[in-house]
Amino acid sequence: MTSARPRPVVLIAEELAPSVLAVLGDGFDVRHVDGADRAALLPALAEADAVLIRSATQVDEQALAAAPRLKVVARAGIGLDNVDVPAATARGVMVVNAPQSNIVSAAEQAVALLLACARNLAPANAALKSGRWERSRWTGVEVADKVVGVVGLGRIGVLFAQRMSAFGTTLIAYDPYVQPARAAQIGVRLVSLEELLRESDFISIHLPKTPETVGLIGEAELALCKPTVRIVNAARGGLLDEDALAKALAAGTVAGAGLDVYATEPCTDSPLFAFDSVVVAPHLGASTVEAQDKAGIAVARSVRLALEGEFVPDAVNVQAGGVVAEELRPALPLVEKLGRVFTALAGGVAASVEVQVRGEIAALDVAVLQLSALKGVFADVVEEQVTFVNAPALAAERGVEVSMTTDLESPDYRNLISVRGVLPDGTLVSVSGTLAGTRQIEKLTEVDGFDLEIAAEEHLVFFRYHDRPGIVGLVGARLGEADVNIAGAQVSRTAQGGEALMALTVDSAPPEHLLEQIAEAIGAISVRAVDLAGAGS
Repeated sequence: MTSARPRPVVLIAEELAPSVLAVLGDGFDVRHVDGADRAALLPALAEADAVLIRSATQVDEQALAAAPRLKVVARAGIGLDNVDVPAATARGVMVVNAPQSNIVSAAEQAVALLLACARNLAPANAALKSGRWERSRWTGVEVADKVVGVVGLGRIGVLFAQRMSAFGTTLIAYDPYVQPARAAQIGVRLVSLEELLRESDFISIHLPKTPETVGLIGEAELALCKPTVRIVNAARGGLLDEDALAKALAAGTVAGAGLDVYATEPCTDSPLFAFDSVVVAPHLGASTVEAQDKAGIAVARSVRLALEGEFVPDAVNVQAGGVVAEELRPALPLVEKLGRVFTALAGGVAASVEVQVRGEIAALDVAVLQLSALKGVFADVVEEQVTFVNAPALAAERGVEVSMTTDLESPDYRNLISVRGVLPDGTLVSVSGTLAGTRQIEKLTEVDGFDLEIAAEEHLVFFRYHDRPGIVGLVGARLGEADVNIAGAQVSRTAQGGEALMALTVDSAPPEHLLEQIAEAIGAISVRAVDLAGAGS
């Protein structure tokens, strides 16, 4: 009796919403660890198939090296500053986040900081709680009729702009990747960064942290601003030069600031904290019940998909990112199996691989099918696990030229997918398949130019030989003597007496020595066995 397959280990390294466990369900071995404690984290990663984190856990090269089974790193939030994405990609580890989870909360936090800064709410609150009634000291400014500059017009920047529009402001924005027409649709005028700095009464930063954006607003940029300007940064620490801001506040060339993020976190001591005109918060942009719940649910779903071998839309290091059409999802495991069969037929790594997609699905974005094919092509070639993430890199490292073609016409099948390639010696190899009927049964329809129709079962054997009587009986007898049961068989030939291909599905994998004996007995040109156990999962 075989033992039950162990449940995948999901390691939760930081506090997440209770909904995470509900979404994961009972199919996983869920464990907990303090991700900020390296001494506890590294040993815990040894058996982890997935790790769920927030911002306190560093998943770097050392952590990845300690996790040989790791398939997915899930960040319950937007930022990935604490994940070494290139190192994860090289190891075939999928990195996912929750890009939509906290955008509303982050936009609202920026609005809150701007209003608190405009009305001096933080120092007024502190003074009153200390027993001082100081109405005249904390006179603020109205937001209405002011110019609000938005640096970065992505998802959060747009939400922020829409909310500030309700205050009767004039909105301008700097974003070199947004078209003026798109900005105009939400009532924003695009300008240069210099113009934004000169014109704005309030500035809010909404950019990702990249080498190009770090220090984007520094001493020279602040010198361009109005002395009455108030600046908000609830995006990423380091985009606004904190030392330059402190100097500008001290010199009176900037009126105030609202900060939720810092160049180094946690930050409990900063020259900026000495200014009453600076409102600060400990990175609370995503710290709402709703955002945490959304993030937890999103990454839990992604972990389930990843560990079940499905495509994950929120994976940040998969080349065919984006939503996969429902019509394509059933084809992913089939195409991976086609890749496995292709490599078995080739007997090694091909010089080129082409994925051909014909039929109705060719009208969709089928880039993910190429990834599935490569996942199968390299599954039995390399020692490391092959995933949607590292499959293209494995092809590039081995000099395999990869291409894809599509055709809406499919004469014989509603949809047909082929994996074709050329070996280094010029030999052509091909295998095709389709999903048949309402039950979407996976079938092989062609192998090396031989037409057939056979189920893509777990164990496949292909004999190529010269057509003549008695071969089918001989093969069946030899397999039967070895207690290998044939579940399905089909013979295809180019012409009577010409080359023939016998394709078999069997209930158990035949020993290699048995296949060699049968090949010798029938004078086979070639024999290939393919074990598809686990393919497409």
